[in-house]
Amino acid sequence: MAATGGGWAQLRQQARSLETQTETLFHTYSQYASATNIPPKPTEDEGRTESQLEDILEQRENLITQLSRLLDSESALTSSALKQNNLARHREVLAEHRRELQRLKSSINDARNKANLLSNVRSDIDAYRSANPAQAEADYMLDERRRIDNSHSMADNVLSQAYAVNENFGLQRETLASINRRIVGAASQVPGINTLMSKISVKKRRDGVILAVFIAFCFLMLVWFW
Repeated sequence: MAATGGGWAQLRQQARSLETQTETLFHTYSQYASATNIPPKPTEDEGRTESQLEDILEQRENLITQLSRLLDSESALTSSALKQNNLARHREVLAEHRRELQRLKSSINDARNKANLLSNVRSDIDAYRSANPAQAEADYMLDERRRIDNSHSMADNVLSQAYAVNENFGLQRETLASINRRIVGAASQVPGINTLMSKISVKKRRDGVILAVFIAFCFLMLVWFW
C-alpha cells in the first residue's frame, strides 16, 4: 500500500505541474489572438506554442488514465473519497483547457481570415487602379474633394460656435446692464437713501480723524515720557 500511495502522490504532482505549464502557455498563445497585425500565416513561435499545448494536454490525459487505473486497483476500504474528488477535478480542468485551446484557435483563425480578407481587398483595389490610371486619378480627386468638404464643415462648425459665444456674451452684458439700472432705480426710489449714505460717509471720515488724533496723541506721550 505504501508504494501505491507514493505512486498516486507522484502522478498527482506531475498532473499539477502540467496544469501550471498549460496556464503559462495559454497566456503566451492568447497574445497571438489579440495581436493588432496578425501575420497571414502562423509563425514558428505560434506553431511551437500550439504544439506544446497539445502535447501537454495529451500527457495530462495519460496521467489521468494512470490515476484512474491506480484508483480502480485499490480496494473499497483504501480508496478514499478525497482521491475520487482529486481525480474528478483533474478531469474537469483538462476538459476546460481543451475547450480554451479550441476557443483560442478559433479566435486566431478568425482574426487571420479577417486580416487576409482585408489584405486581398486592398490588393484588388491597387490592382484595379494600376490597370485603370484614369479611374485612379478620378478616385484621388474624389478623395481630395471629400477632405476639402470635411475641412469646410469643421471651419463652419467652429465659426458657428464662435458666433454663438459672442451672442451669449452680448446677452450677458445686456442682462448685467439691466440689473445695474434696476438697482440704481430702486435705490433712487427709496426715500432718504442718499442722505443716509452721505451721513454714513461723514461718520466714517469723522471716526477716522478721531482715531488718527488719538494715535498721534499716544505717540507724542510715548516720546515725551521716553
